Amino acid sequence: MPRRARMYLPGYAYHVVQRGNNRENCFISADDYQLYLDLWRRCAKRYKVNVHAYCLMTNHIHFLVTPANETGLSNTMKVVGSRYAFYINRRYERTGTLWEGRHRSSLVQSAQYLLSCYRYIELNPVRARIVRYPEEYKWSSYGYNGLGSPSWLMHHPDYLHLGTTASERCKNYRALISQKLDTSEIQMIRKAAHYNQPVAERAFRQQIEKTYGVKFGYMNRGRPKQKAS
Repeated sequence: MPRRARMYLPGYAYHVVQRGNNRENCFISADDYQLYLDLWRRCAKRYKVNVHAYCLMTNHIHFLVTPANETGLSNTMKVVGSRYAFYINRRYERTGTLWEGRHRSSLVQSAQYLLSCYRYIELNPVRARIVRYPEEYKWSSYGYNGLGSPSWLMHHPDYLHLGTTASERCKNYRALISQKLDTSEIQMIRKAAHYNQPVAERAFRQQIEKTYGVKFGYMNRGRPKQKAS
């Protein structure tokens, strides 16, 4: 029996992560990266998902998106993932699964954490010491957000608040991304993605649970330990 598609809250931003099976490479040539992005561009338009930022690493991907409906993001991930896996298996004469299970996702609280997620995503190649500066890495959205290069992506309202003109926003974003993320921010974003938890303050999380009747569960496996009486 097929698993039900995950339901996402329309109008809220999500940080999405998917890794290659056994941490193996998902991208080998430049054509692979480009085809994957082309699939995302087409599917995001079809399923009404606004893409704000992304980074394609050799063995995993990061996207920051806002779906316009409950199923658009799940459909996008399903179609992109399956079509890309078919392409990779055919091109490189391989068999078996390409991805490490289902994608992981974190609802991101706007204003407080959204621009931190932008920076976390686009600074991945810098933290991995692949490049010294984000503009040196071709397979991320930094060219769009930091340099103003043309793109099919869509700016999030929080990004638009960085300035009144495109050049001003790019300048302020470059200044922002030049500041290293705190270790605590990096750990929070990573942990939230691993456990499919919100990148948000507790009050915001509780508000979402109450308003929409959703349960996010716990950040660690299992239930919290109870204090001894």
